[in-house]
Amino acid sequence: IIFLWTPPHFWALALYRVEDYRKSGLPMLPVTHGSEYTRLQILLYTVVLFAACLLPFIYGMSSWLYLFAAVVLGAGFCAYAWRLRRNYSDALAWRTFRFSLVHLSLLFAALLVDHYLFF
Repeated sequence: IIFLWTPPHFWALALYRVEDYRKSGLPMLPVTHGSEYTRLQILLYTVVLFAACLLPFIYGMSSWLYLFAAVVLGAGFCAYAWRLRRNYSDALAWRTFRFSLVHLSLLFAALLVDHYLFF
């Protein structure tokens, strides 16, 4: 989950701070491939992340509590990625970055609570 979460998380920040990355010479995706391509990649990775977040439930490692959290949080992250893809703004890129932090924190909290309540 963290492997798939990391790219859209950091690319949203890189979109927001693209000029800083450009000036520093760091080859972040928005600098090397542009904003539109980066926003597409954020959306695609977020959709794959959504699917990966369902795997603990599919494999019987968690219960309905975790599934509910994964679906709500995944849908929220996908909504941010979709909006970012369609209508870019720095403010939306920053909100997407911040939501990614909430997404991962609450997802893992749900997994932890689920584990101690139901297993």
